[in-house]
Amino acid sequence: MVIVPCLKVSQRHAQLYRKYLLSQGVLDCKYTAQKNSDGTVTLPIIASVLAQLDLVALKKHVAQDSFCEIVDIQAPPLSKKEKVKSFHKRLIETAQSWLVSKGEQWSEDLARDIPSRWQCHGDLVLLSEGSFSNAIWKEIGSEFWTAVAQTLGVKRIAQIKKISQDGYRTPMVTMILGDSSYVTHIDNHIRYEFDVTKCMFSSGNITEKLRIASFDCSGETVVDLYAGIGYFTLPYLVHAKAAHVHACEWNPDAIKALQRNLQINGVSDRCTVHQGDNRQLPLSDLADRVNLGLIPSSEEGWPVACRLLKKDTGGMLHIHQNVTTPLHHEPPERSSAIEVEKGSSMEESSQRIQRDMQVWTAWASDTARHICTLLSDITGSKWRTDIKHIEHVKTYAPHISHVVLDLECKPL
Repeated sequence: MVIVPCLKVSQRHAQLYRKYLLSQGVLDCKYTAQKNSDGTVTLPIIASVLAQLDLVALKKHVAQDSFCEIVDIQAPPLSKKEKVKSFHKRLIETAQSWLVSKGEQWSEDLARDIPSRWQCHGDLVLLSEGSFSNAIWKEIGSEFWTAVAQTLGVKRIAQIKKISQDGYRTPMVTMILGDSSYVTHIDNHIRYEFDVTKCMFSSGNITEKLRIASFDCSGETVVDLYAGIGYFTLPYLVHAKAAHVHACEWNPDAIKALQRNLQINGVSDRCTVHQGDNRQLPLSDLADRVNLGLIPSSEEGWPVACRLLKKDTGGMLHIHQNVTTPLHHEPPERSSAIEVEKGSSMEESSQRIQRDMQVWTAWASDTARHICTLLSDITGSKWRTDIKHIEHVKTYAPHISHVVLDLECKPL
């Protein structure tokens, strides 16, 4: 029986501890965190660095008023990433067996052509561009794709070729197995339904959706300037309990899916959908919070967001951006609750994250100044902007990070 050391923390502080442990290279990503009936969460820890974990210093870094202790857990569930690795091996075995049975030669090039990641929406798998690209896969017939589907435990297979430049970011998706392209995806008890050939679904934004779900927006009016099919609109309504959300979107296919998703999640009565270019939105002076979830940059929406904030009380802007980190810059001095052997990959990862944070902070400071100027120009009065938080959502490419700035804006 596998025994895994874990850090037991309160559910309230679990996300903060997880982020910090991950940044320090101490979180064991092979296993999933587990919620317990007593309101705590256990976070798997890499056993080899356990001796260097100072719980007093850890609490000081994360949350002084929090609770944490080390416990041992028997065989916690594997993480999704580890499960995918297992499926990847089985997929290679299926492909190799199928080709050999047809008298074809197996090669390392073909093995590299087998995807190691994909999106799963209910009983449909969406393969990434570049996987199964060799012509041989097209020649061996539909029975092969049935075998692939059985290996992955699904009934339908589709493949995305590229994202169209039509302004709507319409995915170029081909159905390989199955007729219907309509899917259901459930995240954090929220149900999303959409057509994979017409609408994008960004699985990489799950951490930001969970973060929004943890907000308390009771009594607030929220504006989501780039709503899509409801990635962020729905967490604001279902979990954060916003009083009302104005959802802005210009893609008619996404609008159709958004309206359906509002209905099936039982929150359509608290949402107004605005179709069209949000720069033409006939609203102002009503928002407690504005979500600008567009990348690589939401800058075109900044003047709109400033106009939407309540003039008397201000509010919060959540500004998404892809920020590029220079290839070479000196690492800052660091103080950590976890001391790891120098030269290790964990140490390098931690230093890289902290170097990136310097760049993200510089971008956030520039953005805060820009927003402050916009607010003054639009309202004719002086404002103050305060950086409350910078959230790292995901890495797009080497040195390019999707981050979110939580910017509080108050009139003076």
